[in-house]
Amino acid sequence: MSVSLSFTIQERSGPRPETIAINDAVIAGWTGRDQAALEKHIRELEELGVARPKSTPIFYRVAASRLTTAGAIEAAGGESSGEVEFVLVRHQGRLFVGVGSDHTDRKVETYNVTVSKQMCEKPVAGELWPWEEVSAHWDQLRLRSWAAGDALYQDGPVTAMRAPEDLMERFRTGGLQDGTLMFCGTLAAIGGIRPSPRFSFELADPVLGRAIKHGYDVVELPILG
Repeated sequence: MSVSLSFTIQERSGPRPETIAINDAVIAGWTGRDQAALEKHIRELEELGVARPKSTPIFYRVAASRLTTAGAIEAAGGESSGEVEFVLVRHQGRLFVGVGSDHTDRKVETYNVTVSKQMCEKPVAGELWPWEEVSAHWDQLRLRSWAAGDALYQDGPVTAMRAPEDLMERFRTGGLQDGTLMFCGTLAAIGGIRPSPRFSFELADPVLGRAIKHGYDVVELPILG
């Protein structure tokens, strides 16, 4: 099942609206470039009960209907949290770059990562950049997120993750197909992973002096058994 999302394509020539049908949503996990640090993190999570991934990177599939550009989501219980990631979107033969939050149920994650990814909606910002406008200076782009309004939660360069071309080719020979949106990995949380009633994030381009930003509230639903 596909979902149609309304975006603004922010091109250097000016913005334009575009409705994009997403048929496939992919969450790329364990995408870190530093293999030693990646292995250390895997072992840390194993101690918390999170199973070792079958491969690194690994590509989880979620329902496209979980994607949203809304300013609020609903989540069962209070043990879910967001994490900023750059996203790639293939549409009409072109590649676009955006930013989103792989909001995940952390309790479920300890016993089934795939199910935890499906448990929560996946917020994405309503703006995209054409890949060709950022590809030459990609390594200078930066990801940031904030929890509870203004507390810096994540901050680091996109180079902490594998390059977009590498991830796309590892997922599918020949790259992404039209109608695919891929989350591409995240950064360590400052002060540790924790829930927040509001989560904000951005992808900043210091070369062109612009940023894609988004934020959303988390409405907690009761767990009654």
